[in-house]
Amino acid sequence: MLKKLIFSLTAILILASMYIVFFVAEIPIDPGSAAGDPNNFKIFYFHLPIAISAYISFAIVFVCSIMYLRTKKQKWDILSISAAEIGLIFAFLTLATGSIWGRSAWGDYWVPWDVRLNTSLILFLIYLAYLMVRQAVDEPEKRARLSAVFGIIGFISVPISFLSVRFYARVHPCVVPPCPSGGGGGIHGLPLYYLLFNFAAFFLLLASLMMIKIDNEWLKEKVSELKREKSL
Repeated sequence: MLKKLIFSLTAILILASMYIVFFVAEIPIDPGSAAGDPNNFKIFYFHLPIAISAYISFAIVFVCSIMYLRTKKQKWDILSISAAEIGLIFAFLTLATGSIWGRSAWGDYWVPWDVRLNTSLILFLIYLAYLMVRQAVDEPEKRARLSAVFGIIGFISVPISFLSVRFYARVHPCVVPPCPSGGGGGIHGLPLYYLLFNFAAFFLLLASLMMIKIDNEWLKEKVSELKREKSL
């Protein structure tokens, strides 16, 4: 019952957020300062919540990896793989939406010398490698142990990506304070409330996808266990 309620609320908020962004929300910058179509800058309302959702997913991988090494309980490994797969989707969407936004803001889909762009790509590749490592190991306990170590070490890429604009900002704006120039990107008034609404929608989407993925992983483990018992 609780899951159905969360799924329903997620669907409502996601649909509402899309309506607000496309038909209600104002452009979060001065239209006269936009290098391209000012309406393209509305992607910011999606881009930032998606990026933070990716960071949260990988933080879950980090915590659950530590818990697995401490307890050796399978539930932590299942939580880790679930969060990693969902986080990877969000990380890809972060790169995709950022590139679309960058096309209007900078005139190019990718600015090679921007640190945030490169660290975000590295973050994506690290967790892609995490999933590939899992696929390469068949023995469940060895796979879970190796993945946990990878999940702990790989997490270093998350704070590096998040803090990159604070240490070496070139063209990517700093939105979440503290920022080197002070403030937090100049987001205030109604745009801030629209952004917070989108945060709520995407955090609920993250929770919903996690619940679905966890259930699927438990089913896969049960099927694998039955196959192993049958082969004995």
